[in-house]
Amino acid sequence: MTACAIEDGAAVAVEAGETVEVEPGSEGPDGATEPPDPVADAAADADADAADPWDLAVPRGGPAPRVASAPHVPPVESPAPMELSAPAWVPAEAPALSTAAPASAPAFTITANGAYAARLTAARGRPGGSGEVDTATAWFPERWTLDGPEPYAVPLPLNQPEEADSQVLPLADGRVLIRRRVADRHTFSLLYPTGPGTGELPLGAVECAELTLLPPSPDGVSAYALSAGEHSTGLWLVAGGSYGPERIAELPGRCSGGVWLDRAGRLLALDREPAGGGPVKAVAVDLGRGAEMTPLLQIAPDSNDRLLLADPDSGLLLIRSDAPGHDRIGWGVLGSCLPVRFPECLRLPDAAVTPFAVQPGQMLMPESCAVALRIDGAAGSWVGVWRPAGRRLHQLPVPEGWLAGSGVWSREGVLALPYTNGETACAVALLEAPADVERAGRPSPAGCPESGMQPSAAVAPPPVYRPVPLGQAPLVGRTAPAWPDRSKVEPGVHAFARRGRRR
Repeated sequence: MTACAIEDGAAVAVEAGETVEVEPGSEGPDGATEPPDPVADAAADADADAADPWDLAVPRGGPAPRVASAPHVPPVESPAPMELSAPAWVPAEAPALSTAAPASAPAFTITANGAYAARLTAARGRPGGSGEVDTATAWFPERWTLDGPEPYAVPLPLNQPEEADSQVLPLADGRVLIRRRVADRHTFSLLYPTGPGTGELPLGAVECAELTLLPPSPDGVSAYALSAGEHSTGLWLVAGGSYGPERIAELPGRCSGGVWLDRAGRLLALDREPAGGGPVKAVAVDLGRGAEMTPLLQIAPDSNDRLLLADPDSGLLLIRSDAPGHDRIGWGVLGSCLPVRFPECLRLPDAAVTPFAVQPGQMLMPESCAVALRIDGAAGSWVGVWRPAGRRLHQLPVPEGWLAGSGVWSREGVLALPYTNGETACAVALLEAPADVERAGRPSPAGCPESGMQPSAAVAPPPVYRPVPLGQAPLVGRTAPAWPDRSKVEPGVHAFARRGRRR
């Protein structure tokens, strides 16, 4: 299997047992880069797009995952809910959070349908035994409702604050799953508001060293987690099962990540590292067939190929791979035989780019899906909007206090960005995806570098052909082409030859 990359005018061949040759002045496998020339890069990328709009081949190790209906889930039989009285400490109305949350802040997680979200937020403090306020950070869960006429947040504090390393996961019915670490165990509970207090429904515990919740399942009622071991990874159903947490599979190797490939919550993509070490490859796990594992990405034999995002409607995949010589963001289509392309506009010189949301509802049109990307630079974090067909990264300002890396698209192409600051504790800013049209003299957003606004290649107008009547066609001096033997030509090529002959 051979993969060919065209980057900055240099062709790179990647094959098992073959060395990589790079022309002088281009990027090598070690990641060394010459100072970029925007004019030369745009011209080279335009030539590459005109010759072949794809950069790297994606030979898959197996057939594309088969999408099937979700398996039947029996009703949950759990102990009666435990009602708790009002907590001994009450969170402040406006949590003391900085406008730009640090990278170590707890994540803001949104359900697959975009209706609810949950996070751990910090209170100003809690009363101590002597009546003084403890200035130490006190964390408590908070649930956001995003599908109503106006967003609002509901605090879910208990009798004591949570640890900063706890994880929360919203469900489609409005409850919030929380994972706590207690000694060498990980406990799970469902939290929900009950008037002035918070109700808690204990689900059970898992004894392991490491355990991480996966992103919310598309079915809205199930929650899964990974427990990484030395040679294998346990896949756990921690909510939505018949009784407490249950291990449903033991996957070989060390698995991480987690991206859902369908709307039924059956096909799960994980990034798997072999037990004996080696490159990381994305695999597909079919939960409806006993967690059967099949290869999903194979760009080059020794490349690390991770799946970042997937849109089940259009099949658009966002990938991070070091096959070009260093980590790059690429895109492809699930189930397609076409290779992956690594757009030049998604590589910024002094900023990190991470996709976090894809526009849904674009059936059979992956190139038209709008993708939201988090851009982290020296000036802070802001948002980028990009479409595969547009080949242009639009960098846009964000509201003050944006919960960096979080947001959800509507089917109409409107991006909702949740934020909180000193003026409001729960708000959502709506941002329409800009059109991919060249505008002369368009200024760059404040605080955003100029280079990211440049297109990845020059936009060439499509050629215009004028039909010529057959009686006026210049037929002088033409000779009949030598047509190949029909018995030695493939059916598809032979049909194309007949069409050309009729012209």
